[in-house]
Amino acid sequence: MKALFEDIESRKGNQAFLAYQIRLPSFAFRWHYHPEYELTLITQGSGKRLVGDSYQPFEAGDLVLLGPDLPHTWVSNTAKKRKQVSAVVIQFSEPFIQRFLGLSEFRQVGMLLAAASRGLQFSSRALADEIVQLAEKSGVEKLAGLLLILQRLTAQKPRKLASDYFRPVRGSENEKRINIICQYLQKHAAEKILLDKVAALVHLSRSAFCKFFKRATGKTLSDYVNDLRIGNASELLIETDLPINEIAYQAGFDSLTYFNRIFFKKKEMTPRQFRNAIRSKG
Repeated sequence: MKALFEDIESRKGNQAFLAYQIRLPSFAFRWHYHPEYELTLITQGSGKRLVGDSYQPFEAGDLVLLGPDLPHTWVSNTAKKRKQVSAVVIQFSEPFIQRFLGLSEFRQVGMLLAAASRGLQFSSRALADEIVQLAEKSGVEKLAGLLLILQRLTAQKPRKLASDYFRPVRGSENEKRINIICQYLQKHAAEKILLDKVAALVHLSRSAFCKFFKRATGKTLSDYVNDLRIGNASELLIETDLPINEIAYQAGFDSLTYFNRIFFKKKEMTPRQFRNAIRSKG
């Protein structure tokens, strides 16, 4: 099976790194990779964890550090009744962390991150609260919190996940291309997206681009753009009182009917139902 590329850089914006909580009905199979390091703490849920060629059960408290380009996914246990699952995910790039690894105080952290190329599993008992709280922090507190968590991980003896024989995905010309494309789409999602213009960004013909993009993301260009637009529309539905037709146009949809149809397809509810459901929880 081919791991799909996940674009984290364009989601990061002006933040030094990402630290966020996710809550879902279940962890769906999503075999993917990205050039960033990732520290994931499962706070609710159980099932199977795939990291490289490692296939193991997980439960709440599972704490894993992944190196760049290492394919991975968590999959919920379908034998159990559907319950909400949750996790805290921290993602940071090599250029970001390299600023600190040159300091002698971070020598052990550097060794830890080098070992994470195969994936490392830790005990979360002493760190769970700090990791959960990091998702709520900002500024210097958030930065200091991450560095302290990494330093404290060096005191543990983690279990290596992927075998020495596994070869993770490595950076390539294709990865540079998909980064350029995804960042462009993220920035211009509300505008009219022209296939020829996007293909020209990476010097590909229309047909070559369509094949390349589908292989890299698992989606067609239009479906990927719709995902971005629905995400932006959802944010506006949550955070503003704008009329739904105005939100549709701001998100980049030319037709309210088409917006409603795509929104329902992606969310399994109408935009109005989505807004009402969010507000009923507030």
